Order: sequence, then C-alpha cells, then structure tokens
Amino acid sequence: MDTSITVPIIRDWKKSDKTRRIVMVTAYDFSGAKIVDDAGADIILVGDSLGMVMLGYPDTLSVTIDDMVRHTSAVTRARPKAMVVADLPWMTYHLSQKDTIQNAAALIRAGASAVKLEGGVKRGEMIDALIDSEIPVMGHLGLTPQSVNITGGYKVQARETSAAQSLVSDAKFLDDHGCFAVVLEAIPLGLARQVTAELSVPTIGIGAGPQCDGQVLVYHDLLGLIPGNQPRFVRQYGNLYDQATKAIETFISDVHEGRFPGLDESYGSS
Repeated sequence: MDTSITVPIIRDWKKSDKTRRIVMVTAYDFSGAKIVDDAGADIILVGDSLGMVMLGYPDTLSVTIDDMVRHTSAVTRARPKAMVVADLPWMTYHLSQKDTIQNAAALIRAGASAVKLEGGVKRGEMIDALIDSEIPVMGHLGLTPQSVNITGGYKVQARETSAAQSLVSDAKFLDDHGCFAVVLEAIPLGLARQVTAELSVPTIGIGAGPQCDGQVLVYHDLLGLIPGNQPRFVRQYGNLYDQATKAIETFISDVHEGRFPGLDESYGSS
C-alpha cells in the first residue's frame, strides 16, 4: 500500500509543528476510504464502531476480529495516502500476549499500519508485547465503548478528581510505554488540555474539547447518514440521510411513472 503518512510522521508532528492539527475520520469500506482520503484526512480509523453503524448492533461488543479484518482489508484496497489504524475489538487483547499479538498481526496483514486499543495501565502487558513485536499502538482513554457495561453507558468520564488523576496516570503510562498517539473520548476539556500538555505524543480528541493535538469523528455522524439525536460532541457537516432517501424516492417514482429508464439509459440494436 502506498502510504505517505506514517507512524513516525504522526508522532513527530507534535514536536516539529505545534500548530498542526491531526485529522482522523473513520471509514469501513472501499468507497468510504476513497472519500475520506480524497478529502485529505491524515488517519483513517477502521473503528469497531462499525458494529453499530454498519452491522446494526447496539454497541461494539459483538464485533469480532474477523469483522475487523474484513473491513480493514476493504479500506486498504482503496490504497489511501492516509495512515490506516484498526481497532482491536473487545476480548481480542485481554486474555494473553499470544492472542493479542496474533489478533493485531491479522489487522496488520489486512493492511493496517497500526492498531488501537482501549485502556491504560491495566493493558500494559499487552501494549508492551505489541510494541516488542514492532506493532504500533494508538491508545484510547476516557469513554471506552468496550467498557460500556462497567461505566454504565455512553457518558462523560473523569469528572471527579480521583478519576481525572487516574486518567492522567494512564495517559502518561501509554506515552512512556511507546504508544504513538492517544485518543481522548468524552472527558472535560480542561483535563484534555492538561493531558495534551503533559504528553510527548499527540492526543486526538472526540468530545474532549479544542485543545487536543487532533480530532476524530465517525464518518456516519459527520455526514449525517444516521437519523436521530447525536452526542453533543458531533458536528454534522452534511445531511446525507435525507438526501439519499429523497434520491431513492425520486428513482422509485420515476420507475412507477415510466420516466426511468429513458432512451438515454437504453441500448439500440446497433
């Protein structure tokens, strides 16, 4: 894959260009990856959020490593210039170092340049094993969707002093143990500002305020592809659900009324 943005580039932007903001957008298939890459994103995240936006699950917990490999392969067939990061899904990096490395290797073989996993100090053994195996790791702290049954839902994390201190410790741990970037999700903006200032590697925020080193949104959220209420941190840059619905309604009407196909969409005998 011809990738112009690499792990060292992402890691070093914080040191070499303090005004540079990293942009990460999710994609889950060939066409989505083409759109995100042509738009100029720095990182394409093949997120386990595909369980919800692509497969219709209520959360990310049903996503398997086979799901992630399939969608990562589809994304990387677009040959994006953006770096591709793939999520390690729930229970693929929790049981043993061997399982963790094998699952991460499957994503790298599918074309990803790095993997992302949730958690801090308690995932240290697995992070060390991945780094020792020369598999780049992006961390993820704050609202960690794979822990939704523990946290009690999708809500802002680390508002209390003790939880905030724990998150700072986890973030420093990830930095010290070789993660090249850390996603901060749904935490107070002051805490995100503190973590960003104290880490040597970039932070990428989602619901963490404007002072992270970069930002990420889900493809379907920012394009308005799924109707209904969105989290506060989502800004919709389009309303493609309504546009797509209207286009298909027009097609259906044209078929019913005999307006499609016309001569321009038909073939002659010679």
